[in-house]
Amino acid sequence: MLMKFSDIIGQDEIINKLIRSVKEERVSHAQVFAGPEGCGKLALAIAFAQYVSCENRQGNDSCGVCPSCIKYSKLIHPDLHFVFPVINRGSGETVCDNFISEWRDFVNKSAYFRLNSWLEQIGVKNQQGLIYASEAGEIIKKLSLKTYESDFKIMIIWIPERMHHATANKLLKLIEEPPDKTLFLLVSEEPDLILPTILSRCQFVRIPAISRQALKDHIKTQYNLDERKSDMIAHLSQGNYLRAIEFIDENESRKVNLTSFIELMRLAYKKDIPFLAEWSEEIATRGREGQKGFLSFSLSQLRENYILNITGGNDKLVFLEGSEAEFAKKFRYYINNKNISDLDKEFSSAYSHIAANGNPKIIFLDLALKVSGLIQ
Repeated sequence: MLMKFSDIIGQDEIINKLIRSVKEERVSHAQVFAGPEGCGKLALAIAFAQYVSCENRQGNDSCGVCPSCIKYSKLIHPDLHFVFPVINRGSGETVCDNFISEWRDFVNKSAYFRLNSWLEQIGVKNQQGLIYASEAGEIIKKLSLKTYESDFKIMIIWIPERMHHATANKLLKLIEEPPDKTLFLLVSEEPDLILPTILSRCQFVRIPAISRQALKDHIKTQYNLDERKSDMIAHLSQGNYLRAIEFIDENESRKVNLTSFIELMRLAYKKDIPFLAEWSEEIATRGREGQKGFLSFSLSQLRENYILNITGGNDKLVFLEGSEAEFAKKFRYYINNKNISDLDKEFSSAYSHIAANGNPKIIFLDLALKVSGLIQ
């Protein structure tokens, strides 16, 4: 997996800033790459690390062919180190090196993925992925060594908000008194959960959602989509590449989500509490990715129906087709100025709670009851 800047979807402004920092020799030794899901934070961090280490930079990108870039393409460069959430398998210390082969294989398939996808890859059941206290010693050991081949030792810490406080405190000391020629890249989705004293000592790089045009151009070319289809998916995905892939790959899942969405809205309108409880139980049996997929789908349906309502049914301004468009002919009247903000808030909140491994039965029952009170 070559991960040059040219492989990143959009993010031209951020890329130009990173390149300029290297050319002007103003690379901060500790940086936080923070942004929403699916924006390419990890891909950017790896591409930046590859550019910093490249032996033959080509102006605005790494060369892709020097010995350093070849090793980066396999994520095996001796001066590149990764820290990421893992699970306790019950034998020996729980450190990232025990999972590094699986990590390399997983990231080499695509640097765009969710935490839950990684945890499923390593066989998580009911555990939450963490960066354990035992990782602190590994970080210190690796960074105390001299560089092998590059000017910099680079430590990419993915999802640092999952870091044990002992590891976070050790990291703070390293950032305050960094080893010579060391670069820390912290890749975060929820930077507010990182130790404030760490954040205050890092350069903050805010990664925005991918622009609609950049996402549209990428998926149109990559997946051979027509103009309308690529525009519809880019619009519905809200700058989230992972969501765009779901729209492309999971037509059957989309049908299931529409059925569940229609059922929820009809039961909520009738205020049928016993059946809403049954509906919640059914949704709770799906995996977390399926639950998140349903909530993302529901948010897009609410927004599209609201636009249909306030524009008097102008379907040229929305992206609904087939059964979704048919359902919206009547349903759009129920999504209006009085409830759209609260509905959006409740579905977004449910998504955040599911992503944080909350109890799905409680979350979906709570959501169903609140929707029942909001549908007019």
